[in-house]
Amino acid sequence: MTIRKVAEKLGGSIAPIYVNFKEAGELVEEVFQRTLTVSRQILLEQNSGHPFHDIGAASIRFAREYPVLFRDLVMKKNDQAKYNEAETQGFIQMMRTDPDLNGLTDDELGMILLKMKMFQVGMSVMVANELLPDHYTEEQMIQLLNSAAEDVISTAKRSSEKS
Repeated sequence: MTIRKVAEKLGGSIAPIYVNFKEAGELVEEVFQRTLTVSRQILLEQNSGHPFHDIGAASIRFAREYPVLFRDLVMKKNDQAKYNEAETQGFIQMMRTDPDLNGLTDDELGMILLKMKMFQVGMSVMVANELLPDHYTEEQMIQLLNSAAEDVISTAKRSSEKS
C-alpha cells in the first residue's frame, strides 16, 4: 500500500493524505486499527451465547464482507497480523464463558482455539477468494465450522477425562 495508490483509488491527490499521515506506514497502521475495530464489532454482533462459535462465525462474515482487507491482512505477510498473545488470552477468556467448554483448562482452550483458527482461517481464505461453490451459503459454512468445532471439543474433553 502506498499513499499514491490510495490517492488514485480515492480519485484525489496525495496532499490530503499527507495532512493526516507522514508516511505510508502510519496509513497502513491506521487501516489495520480500523479493521480491528470493524472485526470486533462483527464479533459483538454475533452474540449467540456461545462465544467460541461467535469467533469463527465473525471471521467468516468478515472474510465475506471485506475480502480485500482479509486477503491483505491474513494472506500477505505483515507485522500487524502476527501472533498476539494478548488477543489469544482475550479469546481464551471469552471461551471460558462458553457453556460448551466448561471444565477445560486454559491450555486445553488454547489448543482448541489454535486448531479451530487453522480450520477457520482456511475456510475464510476460501470465502475471500470465492473458492467455495456459489450455492454455498454463510449458514452452511457456519454449520461446517460448528461440526469441526464439535469434533475438536469432544476430542479435547475425552483427553481431559483421561488425564
